[in-house]
Amino acid sequence: MDTTTDTPAPAPAPAPTLTERRSPWVVFTRRDDPWVTDGTAALRARGGRVFRLDGREMREPAPLFAAFARALSFPGYFGRNWPALVDCLHDWHGHGADSKDIAVLIDHADALLDAEFTGLFVSVLCEAAWKANLQLDADGIPHEDWPPFTLHFVFLLEHVPPAAFAPAAARDADVGVALVDGRLTATLTGDDWPEAAPAR
Repeated sequence: MDTTTDTPAPAPAPAPTLTERRSPWVVFTRRDDPWVTDGTAALRARGGRVFRLDGREMREPAPLFAAFARALSFPGYFGRNWPALVDCLHDWHGHGADSKDIAVLIDHADALLDAEFTGLFVSVLCEAAWKANLQLDADGIPHEDWPPFTLHFVFLLEHVPPAAFAPAAARDADVGVALVDGRLTATLTGDDWPEAAPAR
């Protein structure tokens, strides 16, 4: 007698609040999503900061790097390339704020749907957030001298449905995407990116 049953795949995790240090690290959602309003309010209440960038100004790498450098007050040695963006995001110094916890919201993100580098951009943001939130060394062990901080990225969409970004966001082999509660979430996958169970 055949006793096998189809076991459903586990449901993807819902998007974290913007105060939690867990994946997924990048979320695509509607600009009027209450999850964003509630999350930014909670983050600010804890002393965190919210930075807003304009996707219409970020359709090429050079202005994208300039927008991040300006909004987050990157140091003058910021190299204005993808690896340097990862470094400056996960090593953000807080610049006198009570907390280093931050969320970066990209308004008018519809403009990035057909940008050639969108997949790379999402991968870079995921890597920066993974490093900031978990602060793990190459062996997956927490750094003793680098305390973790909350870092999430939200693409706010006006006309394009979040699911439309799935092919571009998942272009990098290390990025996995899922549609959860109408939001598209992106996180790092594979053995190269061990996930800890950080405090929230």
